Amino acid sequence: MQREMIATVTESVSPESFREAMSRLGAPVTIVTTDGPAGRHGLTLSAITSVTDTPPTVLVCLNRTNRSHQAFLQNGVIGINILGQLQSPVADAFASSRRTSDEKFAVGVWREGRTGAPVLNDATVTLECSITDVRTSGSHDVLFCTIEHVSLHHEPDGGLAWFDRRYHLLPRLRQEVAGSVTSEAKV
Repeated sequence: MQREMIATVTESVSPESFREAMSRLGAPVTIVTTDGPAGRHGLTLSAITSVTDTPPTVLVCLNRTNRSHQAFLQNGVIGINILGQLQSPVADAFASSRRTSDEKFAVGVWREGRTGAPVLNDATVTLECSITDVRTSGSHDVLFCTIEHVSLHHEPDGGLAWFDRRYHLLPRLRQEVAGSVTSEAKV
């Protein structure tokens, strides 16, 4: 069965067309945080991906016009909090440009991580990183972050994804083993 394309862009791609296309790419919902000489900051973003496991590295795309941008670069550390199903209110708080840093961190339970960046106590996963390289592309800086510490929630409730400009819940898959239900992978 062949699917018909609804709209086709044949000329140069407009920013609006590109943003619409990217809204249809599912992505994790994360809160990235930093703390240090430039202060405590955080924001919600989905532009993160793994790069390599040797050394463990991820990249984070950060808009240079974001008011927290310079703080991330100056502090040199980043906490990446991968959110679970019940954490959309925390994501909403950190997505707001109207809230102060203190107002954002009043939502959820936070602690200082090993790198000094704030980490969310009940995040599905936290990655504590040092920013090791920064590359500029268009309106964004791409931060290459070496992972210094990983924390895995002992019983995550499932994942939280961003697709088509709204949240979607990702259930944990379970399998039957000898008459009982267990998680696919245990860490």
